[in-house]
Amino acid sequence: MSRFAIIDLDKCQPSVCGHLCQKFCPRVLSGDETVKFENGFPVINEDLCIGCGICVRKCPVGAIDIINTPEELEDPIHQYGVNSFRLFGLPVPQFGSVVSIVGVNGIGKTTAVKILSGELKPNLGTLDSDTAWKDIVSEFAGQELQNYLEKLGNGEIKALYKPQYIEQIPKLFSGSVAELLKLDEKDGLIGSLSLGSCLEKEVGSLSGGELQKVACAACISKEADLYMFDEPSAYLDVRERLALASVIRSLASEGKAVIVVEHDLVVSDYLADYAHIIYGKPRAYGVVSKLYSSKAGINIYLNGFLPEENIRFRKDAIVFRKREVSRILEQEVLLEYPVLKRSFKDFCLDILAGRIHKREVLGVLGANATGKTTFVKILAGVIKADNEFRTSLKVSYKPQYLTPDGRLVSKVLGSAGFSEHAASFQALSIDELMERPLDSLSGGELQRVAIAECISRDADLYLLDEPSAYLDVEQRIQTAKVICDHMARRDKTAVVVDHDLLFIDYVSSRLIVFEGEPGRHGIANPSEEMVSGMDRFLKGLGITFRKDPDTLRPRANKKGSVKDREQKMSGSYYYV
Repeated sequence: MSRFAIIDLDKCQPSVCGHLCQKFCPRVLSGDETVKFENGFPVINEDLCIGCGICVRKCPVGAIDIINTPEELEDPIHQYGVNSFRLFGLPVPQFGSVVSIVGVNGIGKTTAVKILSGELKPNLGTLDSDTAWKDIVSEFAGQELQNYLEKLGNGEIKALYKPQYIEQIPKLFSGSVAELLKLDEKDGLIGSLSLGSCLEKEVGSLSGGELQKVACAACISKEADLYMFDEPSAYLDVRERLALASVIRSLASEGKAVIVVEHDLVVSDYLADYAHIIYGKPRAYGVVSKLYSSKAGINIYLNGFLPEENIRFRKDAIVFRKREVSRILEQEVLLEYPVLKRSFKDFCLDILAGRIHKREVLGVLGANATGKTTFVKILAGVIKADNEFRTSLKVSYKPQYLTPDGRLVSKVLGSAGFSEHAASFQALSIDELMERPLDSLSGGELQRVAIAECISRDADLYLLDEPSAYLDVEQRIQTAKVICDHMARRDKTAVVVDHDLLFIDYVSSRLIVFEGEPGRHGIANPSEEMVSGMDRFLKGLGITFRKDPDTLRPRANKKGSVKDREQKMSGSYYYV
């Protein structure tokens, strides 16, 4: 295969476009049926297509893509339909180990996991007939996957899959958590994931974090040969992510095979032994790389180049900065706030007096339910502290939870002044969303628009609550870079709340660390230097971090490793 066509039917508007893809196709004009319409939508014959790209340029809604693929790509493992996404290759389960899958959204990670779980039967690119399991197995003859797929087809492999979209669980099950899990408080899994307080709650009343832990526990508590987790860290704070990672790793120590799709690279590296990279073009095609060690796989992904395959799948490498001694304290103070308090019925937040300086990006870290969002809302003026606090600063605020309406993206961003800074936001890929209504966007698309809207406004202080939510690994780093560069270019200040430690490490010049008892009492410490702040935060988690010598990215040391013990003995939890 050297070329295929992709048509995004969600974008395609044949009733209003005048069928320009067909009218201007040179092969159609010469008499061939290269583009024809079936059931009202265009279909491109890939065997006849000459790859001129005229249909791509003429399509007014950008629904068509013609892709020239590497020569080594043969038939796909799975294809969803004519002119639709296709996946090449599959990850290889490793019994006794954890394998992570790294790649951007829409590149085929979930498709691969569904195939290995038996939920989706691969069709080998054949769309007009059912593919026999013997043909699927023979496709991998002589490879590691042959034996696994043969057993899967014969029903000899039991695979469990924790889905990405846990929001569907309450629609499928009504009852308490205890009834769903069939576990009691004495079960070790309940303690490891801190689910004791959730057991009597109705599944439909759970928060996102509680529902995530329940979904993972439901998967882990059952007996299987292969366990697969699709984005298990979503909605969880750092402590919960690492606790869950330890539980998932324990499955591998029992000889089980574990595959994890995870956008938090710190968590992925912490729990995985090996990694597959899936590269290609989102919503068009994905190619599964060979198996690498976790460290090598993540570093290769960040570099954007597969050396053994001699394939560059990203133009530029993602580079982490060498952290320099902060000079923020020499900058003028933008906001000085006194000791503040905010009391609710069952929760109280104590905010210690602090300062926010001009031209800094202040990261905020802490467990869920310790008051981070409350703190940001007080700064934004959305809620009031118990004691008097006012500021004359112009504040731009992106909330944690986004509520889309029917307005067009172009209207929303236009009123925020986006056009003045559009060149700065190219990495957010906003242009392709401009004529779409907010309520038609995916979670990641809506997040990127909300970030662009927030930092486009004219303000003194920018407040962003969990900007990495719903973003894939690459979008997170690009977003962190956009925030940093935008604040530096305009001499502005930002406060960023997030649970992704790699994101916070990249974006922050200094930190505010929240402590306390989740759900009951939170304490917002004054801002401090990155090293002391991260030491404080990581010591509370009982984990240590080192800097990768090749990429300078932060890496969590395996608990009890030589490096972990050395850093704890020296009291240096954040790098050495």
